[in-house]
Amino acid sequence: MKQTSYQDICVFDLKFKNSLGLAAGLDKNGDYMDSFASLGFGFIEVGTVTPKPQYGNSKPRLYRDKSSKAIINKMGFNNKGVNHLVNKLKKRRSDIPVGVSIGKNADTPNNLAHADYLYCLDKVFKYAHYIAINISSPNTEGLREFEIKDELANLIKTLKARQLYLTKKDEYKPLLVKISPDNNEKNIENICEILLKFSIDGLICTNTSINHNHSSGSGGLSGQPLMESSTETLRMARKFLGKEFPIIASGGVMSKGDYQNKIDAGADLVQIYTGFIYEGPKLIDDILNH
Repeated sequence: MKQTSYQDICVFDLKFKNSLGLAAGLDKNGDYMDSFASLGFGFIEVGTVTPKPQYGNSKPRLYRDKSSKAIINKMGFNNKGVNHLVNKLKKRRSDIPVGVSIGKNADTPNNLAHADYLYCLDKVFKYAHYIAINISSPNTEGLREFEIKDELANLIKTLKARQLYLTKKDEYKPLLVKISPDNNEKNIENICEILLKFSIDGLICTNTSINHNHSSGSGGLSGQPLMESSTETLRMARKFLGKEFPIIASGGVMSKGDYQNKIDAGADLVQIYTGFIYEGPKLIDDILNH
């Protein structure tokens, strides 16, 4: 699939010079957007950002398993807060699309989490090309409860209404939901039903997995071992959402072959993170130019 110009790809009414992006989590605070943009990505996603700055979980919280080309992280939404990110978005010079991943502070109980998401949505709406609702990190206690059908519906309904309200003042900005690779088929079907019911604009498949046996115990697994489960989640989501619903694939892309497998499984766009850590900028060139 040769892609050489902005006219080649249009997803949720945004134009991309290529379909390869940087996943959220590497540039949590938007401090390096222009640097990452210069490497050839078609888009980048920053965050996950929360209303208040927070330290995240205690260290050590990041581990490499070089034998399997994996990373296990327990970061816990460590970030400088949404206001810092907004200031960086205002100052950026590159023009590729930038998505912003939003979440809740660790000390915000789930019954008040919608207020955190709304606060971040309000702050970033004018400056983001799309907003990703992160309900699937395993490192914020209770966050994945929002993947339960009724909990998700309540949150999404609230955020969708705010999106439409904000659109009256600014141009329309797509809302996406990022899900876990640890859902079974019925859970994925339920999630997709909610996305369609409330006219959410896109899906990100997937976040990290808690299904691992690393000596660190808990935390989210990314990298090569995530490829199979994240791609299977993608296939099931595509089945339930139909051919036209925009999906960004993330999880386990370590090579051009992995990238192509995501496209073949139904992805419109593909993100890398751990592959970039292990392979460096060469991976971008390998995927896009070879």
